[in-house]
Amino acid sequence: MSIDMAIIGLGYVGLPLAQQASRSGLSVVGFDVNSAMVDSLNSGTSHIDDLTDDDIAEMLSLGFTATTDEKALADADAIVICVPTPLSVDGEPDLGAVIAATTTISRQLRKDHLVVLESTTYPGTTDEVVRPILEKAGLTAGSDFHLAFSPERVDPGNPTYGIANTPKVVGGHTPESTEVATAFYSRFIDTVVPSKGTREAEMTKLLENTYRHINIALVNEMAQFCHEMDIDLWEVIRNAATKPFGFQAFFPGPGVGGHCIPIDPNYLSYKVRATLGRPFQFVELAQSINLQMPAYVVERVADLLNDDGKALRGSTILLLGVTYKPNIADQRESPATPLAQLLLDKGANLVFHDPHVEEWTPNGVSVTRADDLDKALATADVSVLLQNHRDYDLASIAATAKKLFDTKGATDDEGVARL
Repeated sequence: MSIDMAIIGLGYVGLPLAQQASRSGLSVVGFDVNSAMVDSLNSGTSHIDDLTDDDIAEMLSLGFTATTDEKALADADAIVICVPTPLSVDGEPDLGAVIAATTTISRQLRKDHLVVLESTTYPGTTDEVVRPILEKAGLTAGSDFHLAFSPERVDPGNPTYGIANTPKVVGGHTPESTEVATAFYSRFIDTVVPSKGTREAEMTKLLENTYRHINIALVNEMAQFCHEMDIDLWEVIRNAATKPFGFQAFFPGPGVGGHCIPIDPNYLSYKVRATLGRPFQFVELAQSINLQMPAYVVERVADLLNDDGKALRGSTILLLGVTYKPNIADQRESPATPLAQLLLDKGANLVFHDPHVEEWTPNGVSVTRADDLDKALATADVSVLLQNHRDYDLASIAATAKKLFDTKGATDDEGVARL
């Protein structure tokens, strides 16, 4: 029996996509090699922030099912790849999950299939990596089956923009593949934007995130010299943001987190070096600046302790908010992790608090959770606000903390040190 859509990878990208397609009347099956996750989903339990258990129950009632059986892919009209694309230990693109997913599809590929890659990657991946693997099945992309790339634009925790109302860029291997993929996504997404081809669609996502990456690096560097010149950068940004044209506000912080900003620009930098033999200087400079922000935060904490005649070694440091963005539990690439490692290496007594995280083991080291926030604030030598969750009463935190270092510009108290 034919189904409308199969999604490979049921994480932060694949599962919301499956939800929206199911709600729009499409028959959807999700494939994942994680059998525990598949069993959990089929029993009605969610494992990501944006979907509740009730959301999963609704999806199941609409016909969604998860499976580890790859044969289910053969019955789908469209197969969408939503697997992770991390960096290797050497900092280069790791396409292992994409290659594995594509190889699985190749065993089930049939005529007239639509295969779409959504995993973020460098330009050329769809044509140079995915297509040859699929064509080993004996079918030809663009004539026997359709192939396209469509960059995911999932923003976990965003209350305004979700799958349905975020415009979807689609670029096919051929113009006909673009048309087929556009028609497919138009069934459950409000606005679909056809692109010239797969490379243009792949580059679109990298441009979006590189733009943010570079501008965040700009204000991160400005934060450092503004501090030295006794200039309130947060006030400067607020002032500049009153201009109704030509400026978009970006804000400094303890580093960058999530899957996109710390990782995606490296895919572009890698491709430029591999193809053209020269560096993408803006990207690599921005990466250098953003990666050193945790070390800068540690330096500022040490300065605050020094003002009180204390050393970092042996002092108690309370980290507030260890997720990569506010109001969610997602810790992917959170700058809190390298920050914690640096503090521990320097002999600090580390404690954390986060309303969304019960246990935290950065780099495999278990950090004590402060169950009594007020007591922890009153006893810690320095409390560091890394993430301004809405659950935090910032005025109370500022009043209770022995000494507070605000890396998010979330407080206005004169007695609070800010990044």
